[in-house]
Amino acid sequence: MSDFEFIRYEVPAPKVARIVLARPEKRNAQSYHLLYELNAAFDKAAQDDAISVIILAADGSDFSSGHDLKDTRRMQAFVDFDTVGTWCGFGCAGAEGPVAVEQEVYLGLSERWRNIAKPTIAEVQGKCIAGGLMLAWPMDLIVAGESAIFRNNTIEMGVSGTEFFHEPWELGTRKAKEFMFTAMELSAAEAAQHGMVNRVVPDAELMEYTLALAERIARMQLFALKLAKGAVNAAQDRMGRKDSLAIGFAHHQLTHAHNRELFGYGIDPSFMDKLGYARASVQPGDGSEQAATEGAQA
Repeated sequence: MSDFEFIRYEVPAPKVARIVLARPEKRNAQSYHLLYELNAAFDKAAQDDAISVIILAADGSDFSSGHDLKDTRRMQAFVDFDTVGTWCGFGCAGAEGPVAVEQEVYLGLSERWRNIAKPTIAEVQGKCIAGGLMLAWPMDLIVAGESAIFRNNTIEMGVSGTEFFHEPWELGTRKAKEFMFTAMELSAAEAAQHGMVNRVVPDAELMEYTLALAERIARMQLFALKLAKGAVNAAQDRMGRKDSLAIGFAHHQLTHAHNRELFGYGIDPSFMDKLGYARASVQPGDGSEQAATEGAQA
């Protein structure tokens, strides 16, 4: 795809691609179409031999408020785009459909972006909430503006975590537990202290600093960069990351199933009540109830 509805693709410097989330009016909430457009943009940069480094940025005051509340074109995305995995049955009854959807659109895409052979950098400002973490964490480096705030509020919803369970690898086990158990807001400075963020810069300098970092990396030999990234990722995986990712995803689905059994929704509906969202605004059982509450945290 060369034309995008929710994404902007730029080449701001030689060997550097900059992919921009372009839904500032929605605080870059993630519809399925946005996510598949983002995947297509990553493919475009990854397959271009003239590109060595990829930046992921966002328009507006916030990097991403999470999954989209009103994704009316949700299932149409599976018609409009090629899937990245071999899962199917997205409309099946019971747990089969929702699990297949989240395996494909959330876990599948995030993991795919984490393994792009070229170096990637997330340029984060403002709020990065729940599903927003699943965009930033797969990137190799994170540069944050001083305004950046990171938060995972899924336990407030009665869900054990996001579909891309990466907290222990980003923050260490004890901080990961505090981050999840309390749904706390983590400042850019504190995220940097725990190794989740590489650099914190003034918001006014964020774009310039990130581009300069990308240009510095882009001067290196691309083949050497690819092999170095692959080695570091392999080391992390040998430490058990892929196993814990699978367990985290399974537990996420178990809490969805538990809540549907109790309430008819994939989350505890009292959370929607607290936010003032009518339960009729989400469709029980198809995953959109999670989208509603994550997006509501913008």
